[in-house]
Amino acid sequence: MKTVYMSFSTDIIHGGHIRIIQEAAKLGELTIGVLTDKVVASYKRFPLLSTKERMNIVSNVVGVRYVIEQNTFVGEDILRKLKPDYFVHGDDWRIGIQAPVRTRIIKLLEEWGGELWEFPYSKNQEYDALESHVRSQLSIPDVRRGRLKKLLELKPLVTAMEVHSGLTGLIVENEKVVKEDGLISQFDAMWVSSLCDSTAKGKPDIELVDMTSRLRTIDDIMEVTTKPIIFDGDTGGQLDHFSYLIKTLERIGVSAVIIEDKTGSKRNSLFGTEVEQHQDSIENFSAKITAGKNAMKTREMLLIARIESLILERGLDDAMECYCFCTSWSRRYNDSQSP
Repeated sequence: MKTVYMSFSTDIIHGGHIRIIQEAAKLGELTIGVLTDKVVASYKRFPLLSTKERMNIVSNVVGVRYVIEQNTFVGEDILRKLKPDYFVHGDDWRIGIQAPVRTRIIKLLEEWGGELWEFPYSKNQEYDALESHVRSQLSIPDVRRGRLKKLLELKPLVTAMEVHSGLTGLIVENEKVVKEDGLISQFDAMWVSSLCDSTAKGKPDIELVDMTSRLRTIDDIMEVTTKPIIFDGDTGGQLDHFSYLIKTLERIGVSAVIIEDKTGSKRNSLFGTEVEQHQDSIENFSAKITAGKNAMKTREMLLIARIESLILERGLDDAMECYCFCTSWSRRYNDSQSP
């Protein structure tokens, strides 16, 4: 019997997928490689269902003999091991961003005389509406908030790009590039910068733009995007106010907040020591972190401490002292919060 291989990344199985699986099964013994969450998240929307759940769904489709986990986008290691007689795919990748991947697959199949079989891609308004509905679920705060933490567990490096409006958010949401090796890459998250948000409003980056305005910017971005948001929280403001800011950001679905250990009239770090800047004490900064962590209702949002010792030319020892203190505190805090 001939052997057939397909790769799947989708977490929704519709009639178009069933038809191509049935056609592939007619060619021979069908194996489907399900792309892992890490691979899928590198080039398209983050899957709502885990790799294991998607493998279970595919394994129950009539015609599928074997289901395996595919840890790379192209799956060269699997294909060289299985040496399938046929590789099956829809014809939608002949043009566009996946065309270089198609070329790689064809060259790979030539090594053992395998063939590429392409079937017409299913174009259906109902399928498009279904995908649009699934994608919209990713923008829900409770779904969006913890996604950055999941990405950090899946990938050794997470890339973020600055956004300061709905338009820039759409650019980061949809931009994809084909790298030299033919693989597709995209940004994982969005960085809502205080500098750019202030500049877009024609104001200096001195915490002049109030949080109400900055929250409106986040709302504009969230309305048209789905990717995790990292919020530049400057100094975090007054200690008493910081807890309420954390509660608000967590509630609306922000994935991470970064605050820096400065006090007084904040100036942008790009100025370095050219302007007068004051570094907060380790004790005060730790108290602010404590207040922020205590304000959180979930363990999905991240609070990131940014130490300015090197920017202010206080040396590595000063930075390490603050880092070691915060790390020790963080461990004690996490231990106290464990079930």
